[in-house]
Amino acid sequence: MNIVLIMTDDQGYGDIAAHGNPWLNTPEMDALHDESVRFTNFHVATTCAPTRAGLMSGVNCNRAGAWHTIGGRSLLASRFTTLASELQSAGYATGIFGKWHLGDNYPFRPQDRGFDEVLIHGGGGVGQTPDAWGNDYFDDTYFHNGVPKKYEGYCTDVWFEEAGDFMKEKVEKGEPFFTYIVTNTPHGPYHIADKYVDPYRDNTEIPNPRFCGMIANVDDNIGRLRAQLRDLDIEDNTLIVFMTDNGTSSGANLGKDRHVTKGYNAGMRGRKVDEYEGGHRVPLFLRFPKGGPSPVAHDELTTYTDILPTLLDIVGHPLEVDYPLDGQSLLPLIQNGEQPELNDRIVVVDTQREELLEKGKRSCVMMQDWRLINGKELYKLKDDPGQRENLISTQPELAGKLNEAYEDWWRQVAIDSAMMSRIIVGHPAENPALITAHDWHTETGSPWNQNLVRAGQVHNGYWAIDVAEAGEYLINLYRWPPGVARQFAATVPSMPAVPGGDGYKEGVTINPQNAVLKVGEKVLKLEVAPGAEAISKVVYLLKGPQDLQTWITDEQGVTRGAYYVSLELLNSK
Repeated sequence: MNIVLIMTDDQGYGDIAAHGNPWLNTPEMDALHDESVRFTNFHVATTCAPTRAGLMSGVNCNRAGAWHTIGGRSLLASRFTTLASELQSAGYATGIFGKWHLGDNYPFRPQDRGFDEVLIHGGGGVGQTPDAWGNDYFDDTYFHNGVPKKYEGYCTDVWFEEAGDFMKEKVEKGEPFFTYIVTNTPHGPYHIADKYVDPYRDNTEIPNPRFCGMIANVDDNIGRLRAQLRDLDIEDNTLIVFMTDNGTSSGANLGKDRHVTKGYNAGMRGRKVDEYEGGHRVPLFLRFPKGGPSPVAHDELTTYTDILPTLLDIVGHPLEVDYPLDGQSLLPLIQNGEQPELNDRIVVVDTQREELLEKGKRSCVMMQDWRLINGKELYKLKDDPGQRENLISTQPELAGKLNEAYEDWWRQVAIDSAMMSRIIVGHPAENPALITAHDWHTETGSPWNQNLVRAGQVHNGYWAIDVAEAGEYLINLYRWPPGVARQFAATVPSMPAVPGGDGYKEGVTINPQNAVLKVGEKVLKLEVAPGAEAISKVVYLLKGPQDLQTWITDEQGVTRGAYYVSLELLNSK
């Protein structure tokens, strides 16, 4: 059996017509809904990378080291296996197309984590700092098996088209495949052709017509993909999984109390990032091949860490790891219609987005249809789906039980919270390694996207690295990505507007006067060569974990970090 897993970005439970949205037209998603085993009480993390980490690993995002979307805290710790690695070892050809968002350097890239075929943008979205320079959703350059390659067309169309070519090739070779199509849409910026926006443009009830247009484009691509599966005569031998990564980002506007003021959110309170239901309840559809389980809806409490054990159970692949999973296989529920151990299951989600985990921050403890929010608010969704009536004063025993469950959960997830997922440099898999400010460890902010890089944002932070081999390293400090500008102090031109957004602005000039590099215990003042693209130094590095930071001071006396740094092992000693 083949597996196609489609996950969209920032599309919430209510952003599908089949879930009652009165304005969206999503015929292909609706068809999947009608033909699938559906999980109507399915929960993910509240933002992008955390959900991806738990999906891939089967462990909670905080345990997996990916509780943020930037700052070196979006890297899936290398000690955990991945769904792709396990399916690869089970004989599957594995391919990813779209958004990875779990690391752009060794050993965190998808090609390091079990994917044979890789086509992705960099970072957590098109146009972020690790992405190819100047990408704007149209005719972009993406990373094909680690090598930049230019593509024609809209980003989502490219992901699906290339995934289709991958599947066709594997069918011709007689190989089963796992195809992971991970769209960066409908996440902003909301760049999309006008033809997709026009049906929604004049509807004053819709908060963001372009968001709807991006969903319509995904829907079209799902239809084309299913047509291809039929043309290849494999639809009846392919499991299609559809889900999203967090609550809606733009399907509804909210007031200060996080209740909907405009738009549609399936009656839920909260949206992306929120601990309320709308922040983490999302669709999960499993359309089974011919002869498989019939379409049905299950309302048992399920979560994103269940995906790995469920899919491995479906294909009959045993998982052998030396740590416990947080997820559990849902195959008994799928096959038998019931799974008693889910009845009293307790699941916790939270929103961290900090350098270090913070106990009690934006948490939701779930059991059946009960929700304990931040230890202080208690809601029963069956009677109060909009989470308006706080029952904590009338249910002290239940609240105490759920708070105790949170304490137990915290003790488990916080054990390794101080561990760093370190980028490995000087390794044959990536030498030289280009690291970016997207992965700075900092508490003051970072230039995580290319607009901020162009603006010359004044911030700094350090990279957590691990030197694979002791030796001499050429270290280059860049203002712009290598090859974009011939001089550190140069500017870069603006770019034209695209449908749905303004073009990139002209880059701010930073004229460096002095530079300092700190690696481990070494603090070095670097020579600034006028007219050079980079500020460079050959440095002997010891093997092992170290922190790296830079300070660039310009002619106004303003100091910031270098946004891009490359490290190349020249000679190991």
